[in-house]
Amino acid sequence: MFAVDDPTGQLEWAWAVKEPLRLLLAAASLDRAATAMQTLHAVAKVAATAESDPLVAAIEAWWSAIEVLIITGVTNARTEAANTTIKQIKRTGRGFRNAENYRSRILLTSAAKTAA
Repeated sequence: MFAVDDPTGQLEWAWAVKEPLRLLLAAASLDRAATAMQTLHAVAKVAATAESDPLVAAIEAWWSAIEVLIITGVTNARTEAANTTIKQIKRTGRGFRNAENYRSRILLTSAAKTAA
């Protein structure tokens, strides 16, 4: 499949590692996630790329959080989005000298996004 565009095979191995990771993150049960994790371990070991080992290590480090996601379906995405929005307002509001105006701008921007 990648023979013409990927003579080194790195792209093909990256794809091979990505697929079990995708299945792991889309798993609806802990059993399916565990199976995908075993597959990911096996493929990453064979791939032996510079990226695959740190990826597996990161997944292992975050395994308890991944289990919570699979069981509850709850993430902290809204909190992270709010933090990103506030940081963006901070970047654009570097000239604010009045703390109350700055605070009002953060609140108004947040309210406008939730109202839309």
